[in-house]
Amino acid sequence: MRYAQGGGLSDERRQFREGIRMMAAERFAAGEPSSAIAKELRVSVRSVQRWRQAWDKNGPQALRSAGCASLPRLSEAQFARLDAELARGPVAHGWPDQRWTLSRIKTVIGRRFHKSYTLQGVRKLLIRHGFSCQVPARRALERDEEQVTGWVKETWPHVEGPRRRSTPGSSSRTRPASR
Repeated sequence: MRYAQGGGLSDERRQFREGIRMMAAERFAAGEPSSAIAKELRVSVRSVQRWRQAWDKNGPQALRSAGCASLPRLSEAQFARLDAELARGPVAHGWPDQRWTLSRIKTVIGRRFHKSYTLQGVRKLLIRHGFSCQVPARRALERDEEQVTGWVKETWPHVEGPRRRSTPGSSSRTRPASR
């Protein structure tokens, strides 16, 4: 199952869900119907039915969490090293500008750790560790904010021309009455 945050369930959340399944197992033993268990535990009836089938075959052990779906390719120590490499900047790794892209980060991971990630995998890895997508503001180094502000206040109104005031019924949504 995939989750919006890109990393599956945390250990805490996985334990919480396992607890719900264990509560259901106690009720299976008491002979309660699936619909009553689902209502009480606030889960779907279909989930309770699947849990009951697993419980019937292998007992409560079948409802235990299997842990993470897969082990992370980079350990926490390796990710800390990657974080330090990213802090050095792209220029330190041979790129001509200061923009990190997923493909550049993928290349750094390959060079430093000899691990292969897809671009989507790099994105999920970064999101899991609290990174976010940021788009740089493209502004000229020579930009003078005071001159820009002055131009917007003084010159732009003359270029734009006078604004028409809207009158009742002048909205683009209204149509003239046809006769």
